[in-house]
Amino acid sequence: MAGPQRVVVIGGGILGLAVADRISAHRPGCQVTVVEKENRWAAHQTGRNSGVVHSGLYYRPGSYKATMCRRGAESMVRFAQEQGVAVERCGKLVVATSAAELPGLRALAERGRQNGLQVRELDPAAAREVEPHVACVAALHVQETAIIDYRGVCEALVRRLEAAGADLRLSTRVVGLQENARTTTVETDGGTVEADAVVNCAGLQSDLIAAFGGRRLPARIIPFRGEYFELRPQSHHLVRGLIYPVPDPRFPFLGVHLTRMIGGGVHAGPNAVLALAREGYTWRTVNGRQLASTVAYPGFWRLATRHARTGLAEVARSLSRRRFAESLQRLVPEIVVDDLVPAPAGVRAQAVLRNGDLADDFLVERQGRTVHVLNAPSPAATSALEIAAHVETLLPD
Repeated sequence: MAGPQRVVVIGGGILGLAVADRISAHRPGCQVTVVEKENRWAAHQTGRNSGVVHSGLYYRPGSYKATMCRRGAESMVRFAQEQGVAVERCGKLVVATSAAELPGLRALAERGRQNGLQVRELDPAAAREVEPHVACVAALHVQETAIIDYRGVCEALVRRLEAAGADLRLSTRVVGLQENARTTTVETDGGTVEADAVVNCAGLQSDLIAAFGGRRLPARIIPFRGEYFELRPQSHHLVRGLIYPVPDPRFPFLGVHLTRMIGGGVHAGPNAVLALAREGYTWRTVNGRQLASTVAYPGFWRLATRHARTGLAEVARSLSRRRFAESLQRLVPEIVVDDLVPAPAGVRAQAVLRNGDLADDFLVERQGRTVHVLNAPSPAATSALEIAAHVETLLPD
């Protein structure tokens, strides 16, 4: 397939690097340039998640998330194995801790089967064979779930791009896009780059980049901070793999859960609160201009009104380690407050429609010679190689 002579990819997280790698491998002769505003790769969503390769259990059958996550659960593990990146299929247990959660658990099991998963429904005794310290009235076990070193995946992608002759530019911020008669000019703080095609994989900044190009946006990125703890080493034995609650289907977040990490240790979290800046990893990080833009957006107020009780509960848990521990104790009663050690937070780039609905699927659109990835939160890391393959088909020839 003949491809564009010059392609610029904006964003150096796992998705931008995967897109650049796909183009380099499948469009011979292309000169691929990746621009990243930070001084390192995978600085934001990719480098701050809990390292889970999701199975595709949760997502609406037939959606991009469902199909790409299912394929990605295989292709991402295979890529890691081929590139010598740490990965382990450890499985996941989803637990109902009360009878009220049983209908949700059964619905989740059915959705998993519709998505092609081998889902085992367990009684409490069988669940404790998988996770001896868990408390539940019933559980689902999904063996396809894995844990991985996503930073290591990005390092492997960078090595492949370097070998292919790609132009990799760190510390390069995009400040404008100008589509001309035959090319697109990507304006950066280090000069301009002429491109025959552009891919916007800017994550938390993706809607702002799209606006540079004159794109009328169907949604706005609202940043939600996910706060994590880790268990102290003496409590690591309480968790063998991954333990998740039954999620609230009205909300896109999966609830506070426990995740054994590929490098050792156990992640606990995240909760979800509004970040006060696009890259607001603490309550103290406030960007007045960005926050004003968020609160002026009609979709934010409609979302906040709709989920006011849940939002206040998340804020309360953010401000109280005791409340955070209580959420974990529903899953593993032996966890106590003193077991929790603060860990780095992440920020999720969640697209919100003007009516207050959350964009519940990946949102990828082409405008002229530019492909915009406008909504790619979890499971985008799992699905990165599959999203990249889709994006490559949208590029102009």
